[in-house]
Amino acid sequence: MTCRVVVLLSGRGSNLQALLAHIDRHVIDAEVVGVISNRPHAGGLAIAREAGITAACIDHRRYSNRAEGPSGNRAEGPSGNQAEGQGADRTSFEQVLGTTIDALAPDIVLLAGFMRILTPAFVRRYSPRLLNIHPSLLPDHRGLDTHARALARGDRIHGASVHVVTPELDAGPVIAQVVVPVLADDDPESLAARVQKGEHLLYPIVLAWYAEGRLDLGDGQIRLDAQALPETGLRFELDDLSTPMQATGGHAGRDQSPQSHSPRDHSEVP
Repeated sequence: MTCRVVVLLSGRGSNLQALLAHIDRHVIDAEVVGVISNRPHAGGLAIAREAGITAACIDHRRYSNRAEGPSGNRAEGPSGNQAEGQGADRTSFEQVLGTTIDALAPDIVLLAGFMRILTPAFVRRYSPRLLNIHPSLLPDHRGLDTHARALARGDRIHGASVHVVTPELDAGPVIAQVVVPVLADDDPESLAARVQKGEHLLYPIVLAWYAEGRLDLGDGQIRLDAQALPETGLRFELDDLSTPMQATGGHAGRDQSPQSHSPRDHSEVP
């Protein structure tokens, strides 16, 4: 059965576009049945409409309540920018968001640059079928400004992680990571562009695993092909994902055991 996917986003939709490209090439048995944004002019909504996909905007500015507290989970985009709406009435917003998602009957919900705080109750509602892609090699650099922080710390490698969303920020079980080198002349923008290239290859691979029934997200322990993954998931180098077989997503990692992808030390140059 084709996997039904809902994508939540706030920006231009580059990860959505990458997912759709892989689906269109029939390397992922999935269908994006809906795209939801909190920004009316998000580029990702236009991409969805052009592809004939249901596109909905739930504008967070209509749910204003300046008394909101600091708790909650932030889903952030590849740039690592701060999520919006810290003064929004999250409960009312999420009631509408949840109703909209449920009407689409998804098998999985993917955050792809959705710049909103999510409450623990909302996260639990969809857990563990709620995934995010975060622009760092988790558990390093949770939260904001990941590229600048990686450069400031002198990291020699950086990357992105696909993880299950949990109430604690960027702390959910990691499914897979892509590693990119940090170059001597990098600034946050150039490093972000390299990481985003990896994101566009990694997210489709993880979705393909899920659509094929190979990925078990239950009980807090991620399993691929019935084998438990290490704490940092399967780790790929960018060049690995750029090869024709890996880039198709659907068969990436099939001939590779989780044990063969134990995490590299962060001081190691890929």
